[in-house]
Amino acid sequence: MTSSEQRLAEIRGGLPPRRHNARTIAALTGNPGCRRRAILDGAGVDKPALAERIGFPAGFGQSRFAITRGNVFEAQVKADGGAELLRLVAERLGVPVPTVASWTDLGDGDEVAGREQRSAALLTAAVTPDASEPAALFDHPLLGLDVAGRRVHLEPDLVAARLGGRFHVVEIKSFPVVDGQADPAKLAAAAVQSAVYVLALRELLAARGLDPQLVSHEVVLVCPRDFTNQPVAHLLDVRKQVLVVRRQLERMDQLDELLAAAPADFTADPAAATATLVAGLSQVPARYAPDCLASCELAYFCRHEARGQTGTLGRPVREALGGIDSVAEVLALAAGEPVADPQREEAAGLLRTAARLRADAIGTPV
Repeated sequence: MTSSEQRLAEIRGGLPPRRHNARTIAALTGNPGCRRRAILDGAGVDKPALAERIGFPAGFGQSRFAITRGNVFEAQVKADGGAELLRLVAERLGVPVPTVASWTDLGDGDEVAGREQRSAALLTAAVTPDASEPAALFDHPLLGLDVAGRRVHLEPDLVAARLGGRFHVVEIKSFPVVDGQADPAKLAAAAVQSAVYVLALRELLAARGLDPQLVSHEVVLVCPRDFTNQPVAHLLDVRKQVLVVRRQLERMDQLDELLAAAPADFTADPAAATATLVAGLSQVPARYAPDCLASCELAYFCRHEARGQTGTLGRPVREALGGIDSVAEVLALAAGEPVADPQREEAAGLLRTAARLRADAIGTPV
C-alpha cells in the first residue's frame, strides 16, 4: 500500500472504499472546482453516511416508485428480443432497419470480473470490416473505468453495434418527452451519465488496439412519449460531456496534490466525534453552489457553512462579483463604503451603479 493509499484509508477510518458507478462519476463533473468533494470521492468516503453523522442528511435520491417505473419501461422497450428498440434506434440514426440482428444478454452472472471479460471479448469481436454481418445488440454489458486508481464497473442499458458502422450507447430513461421537450436538468444528467459509458467503451477498444472513434459521440436516448408508455428515441451529442468527464477523472488521479493541501489530521471516519468531523470538513475548502443540492450528499452542510457568502446565490452571481465572497461586503460596497483593495475598485463601481439604478427604479433614495 502506497503512502497515498494509506492516507486515503485513514480518511475513511479504515473502511472499504465506497464503489463509484456511472451516476456518481457523472456527479463528479457538477462541481469540478470543489476540493472537499474531490478528496472525499477520491478516498471513496460514504458521503451519505457522513452527512447523516454530522446532522445534514442528503435530500435527494431516486424513489422506489421511480426505480420501479424505470424498470418496467426498460423491460417493455426490450421485449421480443429488442425488435422495437432496434427499429427505434435504426430510424433515429437514419440507417435501414436490419432484418436480422443478434441479441446478447450480458447482465447474467454474479462474478464481476468474469462479466467484464466476457463483455469485453464480445464487444471487441463485434468490430468487423464485413458489412454483411448483422447488427448486434448487447444488453447490460459490463464496462470498466479507472477512477482515482480503483477499477469501477459500469453497466449501460444497451450497446448497439454495426449500425451505421459504429457502436452506439443506448440509454433508456423513464422521464417523459412532452411535445418534443424533456426536463432540461434530467436531460443534462442523462447526457453526462451516457458520456461516462462512451468514455469507458472507447477505452476498452483502445486497450485492444482498436480505433476508439468507432464509438459514436451520439448517444441514443429512449424515453416515453408525452404521457404514455410509447417509446421515442432522440440523439444526444455528448462530445462536450466526454471531455468534461475525462478532465475530472484526470484530476482525480492527482490525489497526491489534493492530499498535500489537506490538514494532516483530516478524517471522515464515521466513528469520530461529530465535532471532529465538522472541524475537519471546515478545514478543506468547498465550492458550494445551489446546483450541488441535486448532486452532492454534503450539499446541505456546505450550504449551512456558506451562509452569507455570494456562492449561495449561484455561480453566475459569484463570478459576476469578481471574487467578492461576502454578501455583507457586497452590500457595503454598493452603499458606497470605501474600497480597501484596489483590485475590487471596478466591482465596487459596478455595484454602486446597480444600487443607484435600483433606487431610481423603485423610487427610493440611495
